[in-house]
Amino acid sequence: MKNKGFVVLLTIVISLLCIYYLSFTFVAQSIQKEATAATKDSDGSIDYAEKQRYLDSVWNEPVYNLLGMEYTYQDVKETELNLGLDLQGGMHVTLEVSPVDILKGLSGNNQDPDFQAALAEAKANIRGTQISYVDEFYRLFQQKAPDKSLAYIFSNATNRGRISLNSSDDEVLDIIRTEVESAIDRSFNILRTRIDRFGTSQPNIQRLQGTGRIQIELPGVDNPERVRKLLQGVAKLEFWEVFEINEISPTLQAINDLLVKEQKANLDVDGLTDGETNQSADDDLSSLLTEDDNASDSTVTDSLTAEEDSTDSQLDSAFNSQVSPLFSLIKSQYGLVYDVKDTSSINRIFEREDVQSLIPSNMKFLWSVKPIKNEAVNAPELLELHAIKTTRTGKAPLTGEVITDARQDLDQRSRPAISMQMNAAGAKSWRRLTGNNVGRRIAIVLDNYVYSAPNVEGEIPNGSSSITGNFTMEEAKDLANILKAGALPAPTTIVEDVVIGPTLGKAAQQQGIISIVAGLAIVIIFMVIYYAKGGLIANVALFFNIFFILGILAQLSASLTLPGIAGIVLTIGMSIDANVLIFERIKEELRNGSGLKAAIGSGYAKAYSSIIDANVTTFITGLFLYTLGQGPVKGFAITLMIGIACSFFSAVFITRVITEAFSKKGDKAKISFANAFSRNALTGLSIDFISKRKMAYIFSGIFITIGIVAMFIKGLTLGVDFKGGRSFVVSLNEPVTPTELKAAVSPYFDNEGTEVKTYGANNVLKITTSYLIGDETDEADSKVKEALIEGVSSMGLTYSDITTAPESGEFIISSSSKVGATIADDIKNSSYESALFALISIFIYILIRFRKWQFGLGAIIALFHDTLFVLSAFAIAGLLGISFEVDQVFVAAILTIIGYSINDTVVVFDRIRENLGIKTGTEKKKVFNESLNSTISRTLITSITTLIVVLVLFIFGGAALKGFSFALLVGILIGTYSSIFIATPVVIDLDGSKKE
Repeated sequence: MKNKGFVVLLTIVISLLCIYYLSFTFVAQSIQKEATAATKDSDGSIDYAEKQRYLDSVWNEPVYNLLGMEYTYQDVKETELNLGLDLQGGMHVTLEVSPVDILKGLSGNNQDPDFQAALAEAKANIRGTQISYVDEFYRLFQQKAPDKSLAYIFSNATNRGRISLNSSDDEVLDIIRTEVESAIDRSFNILRTRIDRFGTSQPNIQRLQGTGRIQIELPGVDNPERVRKLLQGVAKLEFWEVFEINEISPTLQAINDLLVKEQKANLDVDGLTDGETNQSADDDLSSLLTEDDNASDSTVTDSLTAEEDSTDSQLDSAFNSQVSPLFSLIKSQYGLVYDVKDTSSINRIFEREDVQSLIPSNMKFLWSVKPIKNEAVNAPELLELHAIKTTRTGKAPLTGEVITDARQDLDQRSRPAISMQMNAAGAKSWRRLTGNNVGRRIAIVLDNYVYSAPNVEGEIPNGSSSITGNFTMEEAKDLANILKAGALPAPTTIVEDVVIGPTLGKAAQQQGIISIVAGLAIVIIFMVIYYAKGGLIANVALFFNIFFILGILAQLSASLTLPGIAGIVLTIGMSIDANVLIFERIKEELRNGSGLKAAIGSGYAKAYSSIIDANVTTFITGLFLYTLGQGPVKGFAITLMIGIACSFFSAVFITRVITEAFSKKGDKAKISFANAFSRNALTGLSIDFISKRKMAYIFSGIFITIGIVAMFIKGLTLGVDFKGGRSFVVSLNEPVTPTELKAAVSPYFDNEGTEVKTYGANNVLKITTSYLIGDETDEADSKVKEALIEGVSSMGLTYSDITTAPESGEFIISSSSKVGATIADDIKNSSYESALFALISIFIYILIRFRKWQFGLGAIIALFHDTLFVLSAFAIAGLLGISFEVDQVFVAAILTIIGYSINDTVVVFDRIRENLGIKTGTEKKKVFNESLNSTISRTLITSITTLIVVLVLFIFGGAALKGFSFALLVGILIGTYSSIFIATPVVIDLDGSKKE
């Protein structure tokens, strides 16, 4: 083998990188354990709020030193291998921004009946489709009012200067689309800020491009109701006057005196009198107040200048030794600017009741939303604390409803700026507010965070203003979107809501770990027994494979989910396939009289093309799963693709380096690939598979026909993510039969469709209902949950909202999920697309590789056969009272079966292609039979190892993966069967030139 040194070097480099990235996971877990231990009381209960405060306190503190580099806890968390919601509990939410309300707002709430009818019908028509709402609305509006233009509806004071009665429909549509996109961006930015401030670790928020949806994942949250209120709360945009630093100095001084006195009492400081300490603080505060507060650039009238972002030298050293943290932690001479890591300490000061009593009733303190920019290397992130001047009523002098437009612009120096326009009432209030604050600052506040606090250069009489400052284009756009938060309504609706309790997450972790360990152990033992020392080498490659998968997942900051663990478990079985191919080829060469070194070289060379084809076709299915799949399917696809790449490298290159190192002198004592039992196992077979194809066709036809009939009789059990609705996992202290629980809860669901089944244990049940399926409001969510609680309570049980195991006579809701009809339709459509595109791509690949359409079509027919067979097995199991859900994870299983089956088929086809090239002129039926017989050992061994692993997954993987693993069990058996009795015979039947 050439380039052995490169393979060794690459293996070392990848291993070191994996160790580096996985080390952050171990550090993060260690700190989590410390936080848990520090906040656990004598009863063993954990104060989660206190635990979060503990983690916040070390967020920006160095916690890990590696090779001279210091990493904060934030750095560690950003680099660790994340656990998905299903493995640690938490909340997954998909929100949809309503374009209906955006168009209503743009129209000035126009009540034209044709306009209102088009809005309502368009909303109904796009459900479950990929149609653009704006396009559908316009189509319907043209139908209902062909004599009206869009300008007739949208030309109003809100859109003055942009839409006039002479504007064409195309011009108005462009503005509408821009506003809808802007509203989604605005909602995304507001939600992102709220989530960042929520306090959960590793929050994930992303826009689902091409839709008006925003997807949010919050691992570890234990208060779903708070999250829902946080996400759906109306954005509160306000304009407040700001106190100057000299105006708040008496208050700050009083707070400082209180804290210093407390410090002296606690620390028993000697050598200073109170007078000396107070004088020192007075001097320091004086130096703060004498600094130039007007550091802003001046601008023309009717404009505002953003606050200076200054990070000059720290205050006098006396602050650090003689004053309280309120002053000693200040990082700038121009205001209350603190290091981000110190903000929790400052918050605790201002939250104290004795400190609150010192703050005047017309004053409150709010933080900036973003850190001050500092380009210096390793400079700390700084936040400013603003002193806001409140009113007696608590209402802001001006709120966001008055803003009619705000957009990113350029100032006179071509710097990014924001232009803002207000309505008549707003302009009047704005004139008074700016007139009273010339030379002072006005804070722009959203959700109690200051987005900007510009200086007023002069009275602004007409409501048209420009905000300038040290903005980037992106920041100017963001601030413009924030200012429009009150201009157009963009309410968000929760269309998908999944809550997984921590108890269920821990159970899933344990089940996943058991599955991996048990599956790995069985495969290791089998390989050593069957392939002797060669099996040991394969096991080394298997170890590297799993190690690389975890390391790469950590490097990519991907999340390890329960389906991801299933992907690793499946990879354990499938990664053996490459070594089985190689070892069987080596055994063939040894039986044919080749020397050890020659047999090894020839074995690797002859197996290479089969391995490439098998891995590429399986990778194609993973690629389409990732591209078109959603939710857990993506996690599975990432792991599968990484696993395929890692298994190829480890099985082909690492094993060859090791194998050749052991066989340098050709000493068979040093390495062997079989024992006395396996050396000639499954060799010399001469089974006429092709002649038995009609029996196989009949068997498959009968089974699939029974399955289709079963589908018509009872149908498949569709999961909530395929049909929409609400699902709950209820944990009880004692076993309850599903039929008994269904009888109890059904009347409370108005006898709507309700399914109840055990979920991994006889005291844990999953309840799925279509009650209020068409109502996606929060009120409906609450009503369904209350109905469930009442129904279960009618059995004499008491509801508990704890997250641990229920006590005697109690029940808890361990997890819940809601999937709207639109999301469910999207999931179904993406599933169909994934399967269709995967099949087309596989056909094209096989056509290119084998240069005969019969091979491609034979493979596709076999894959359709396998899919129908698995669906039939699910339907027949349902008739027999064994119900498995068809959901997103089932789709992942089907596409995995497609990948596995095509893997098996391609290996057979590859041998057929090889033999056709060698035995030209021989009748094809004989060549096909010989090829099937010569690959049967590899086919059966790969199937056995994979089946063992999947069986372990079925037994230990838990209720969440029961349907997945059952589908794989059937699929692997049928995939092996179809590659022999369906795919290969079909090629013969399609080939008109066959020689029988």
